Amino acid sequence: MLPPSDWWTLPWLPQAIELLRSPWGAAAFVPLYALWVTLLLPGVWASMLAGALYGTAWGSVLVFVGACLGAEAAFLLGRTWLRTWARQRLAAVPKLLAIEQAVSREGLRLVLLTRLSPAFPFSLLNLAYGLSEVSLRDYSIGLIGILPGTILFCGLGALAGDVARFGEVLSGEADAGIWILRIVGLLASLASVWLVGRAVRRALDDPGRSGATSGRSSID
Repeated sequence: MLPPSDWWTLPWLPQAIELLRSPWGAAAFVPLYALWVTLLLPGVWASMLAGALYGTAWGSVLVFVGACLGAEAAFLLGRTWLRTWARQRLAAVPKLLAIEQAVSREGLRLVLLTRLSPAFPFSLLNLAYGLSEVSLRDYSIGLIGILPGTILFCGLGALAGDVARFGEVLSGEADAGIWILRIVGLLASLASVWLVGRAVRRALDDPGRSGATSGRSSID
């Protein structure tokens, strides 16, 4: 089997990339990303791929829609057919089991806080929320919290996709100012995610700072 480091040498890869960059490929990327999330696979690399293929803005839109669809599917599966399996899966992650219990008390507030923090794995959180008593409405609204991380990873992917063109900057064939703006923007996004993560950890360590919001067990 060809090692991952040599995948870029495959003769069909350029055609596959061009196909993904087409409008039909972009439309197909959304359900593929949703399936990826539903299968509990890490979305970081898929998000960076979206940034490399479609740029930061469009990549973020496609990833956000796909991630929301996959998260909803994982949530509903964890709450219904896969409930027993999900509880066994999370038994090895005490931190997530604690989140499950806390989110049943805090509802939307805690869902949003944990989504904003990159310290919590996105895919496994979907199962934890499914086991909790949080309502589908609060869970869905809380998905807004994944936007900063989505933009960051898509920005990293877009920058990585343009690395091959960096020689044009060194030779004076490309505008260095555009590259500087991209790098500064990416660093600003990284700093924002880090600061948000710190604020989230402080809020989670001090749950008494705001009133509790009771969750509901119905899927409404």
